[in-house]
Amino acid sequence: MFRFIARRLLETIPVLLIIITATFFMIRFVPGGPFTSEKAVSPEIKANLEAHYGLDKPLYQQYFDYLGSLLQGDFGPSFKYPNRTVNEIIADKLPVSLELGLTSLTVALVLGITLGVTAAVKRNTWLDYFCSSVAMTGICIPTFVLGPLLVLVFAIHLGWFNASGWYTSYDRVLPAATLGLVYSAYVARLTRGGMLEVLNQDYIRTARAKGASEIRVIFGHALRGGLLPVVSFLGPAIAGILTGSFVIETIFQIPGLGREFVNSAFNRDYTLVLGTVILYASLIIVLNLVVDVVQVWLNPKLKFD
Repeated sequence: MFRFIARRLLETIPVLLIIITATFFMIRFVPGGPFTSEKAVSPEIKANLEAHYGLDKPLYQQYFDYLGSLLQGDFGPSFKYPNRTVNEIIADKLPVSLELGLTSLTVALVLGITLGVTAAVKRNTWLDYFCSSVAMTGICIPTFVLGPLLVLVFAIHLGWFNASGWYTSYDRVLPAATLGLVYSAYVARLTRGGMLEVLNQDYIRTARAKGASEIRVIFGHALRGGLLPVVSFLGPAIAGILTGSFVIETIFQIPGLGREFVNSAFNRDYTLVLGTVILYASLIIVLNLVVDVVQVWLNPKLKFD
């Protein structure tokens, strides 16, 4: 296992290098710059700012200077936030995005697995049709539509929650529900399919023939194998939740890293865009590795290759 993990981590080095290189040059080729604003800046001030941040150097030299700073763990200074570094901004905003992501993932897994197991156990009954219909509805409604609908109903009309902000524990409910409900639909469908396949296996029939209770058959024998499709889906699901938080944080005005990333793209804050992309890419790579390890643990037939 350790050799597998070490090899996978080494394989991420060229992947991250490609991501860094592509992002670095793409953001530089976008029209405008970090010091372009509605209020005109004199050429002298602009030249001094570019010299201060090293933007007056050739592009290839800026690239290698950035790689050198990156090797030391320094994402560089922010161009739009004076006296603040990208490291400080990430350290300040990342916990908010992680809390939103983990809460949304918990909602997706708890609700999705519950609906999927219920649909599989009660196959071809009204419960199965109801759970499947809920899952299909969740798949069809995107987050940028579901979010405003939840705000309209539960914040504006009923007044149970705030329409935006991140101040109290109640402010977590609507954003986490918006992001979690969409992915719970996918989890429910995968859980239902996995459970139906496992429930038809011989060892399940043997367990029932030996007099095992239905609860023990489902949760003690079938659930572990039935969740394999869900575990495989967790890699892209986590990536989707991380990238989906950009939209959610903008809709609900959450002071997280996703919203900061959107603002940095509009502001042409090169270093903040790069730092955020590198961080999210690293998180996705690591989490996909964790999913692979968990998948092998759940299915003994698989091996670490």
